Amino acid sequence: MEAWYHQHGAALLLFGIALTGDPGRSQDALHQVFLRLLDQRRVEPVADIRTYLFTALRNSILNEVKRRSRDVPMDAEETALFESPNRDYVEELSLRRALAKLPDDQRQVTVLHIWGGLTFAQTAEVLGINANTAAARYRYALTKLRESLSARREEDVHARPDG
Repeated sequence: MEAWYHQHGAALLLFGIALTGDPGRSQDALHQVFLRLLDQRRVEPVADIRTYLFTALRNSILNEVKRRSRDVPMDAEETALFESPNRDYVEELSLRRALAKLPDDQRQVTVLHIWGGLTFAQTAEVLGINANTAAARYRYALTKLRESLSARREEDVHARPDG
């Protein structure tokens, strides 16, 4: 299977890009084809493996197009349910920057707990850690976020002409 990937992968990817116009989507579809082949553990004998792979890639892309066509965009009225009318973009940017500065383990716990709405037990299960570890990482993250956001506010106050 690895030999097939190395032998035909570049041409398959180029074909996928020709179909989708998107290198990322093409690469995803190509990887899905090989993952399915690996899951089967054996491939039924085919007359021409190259033709088989191109056909499988094409079918994978067409199936993805069908799945995407079923997605229905939400109306502006529905999306308003998810956005605050008093949204503070500066604070949001500050929070995003502060989150980005957190260590990965603390950021993951924080996002899962706050935005994912998961309990510490559920968060622990997702991350493969102990619930107490998840809670501790969350506490550390909150402390760092408070410090980072407080420092940012202090900088803003001192940067103002009247401050």
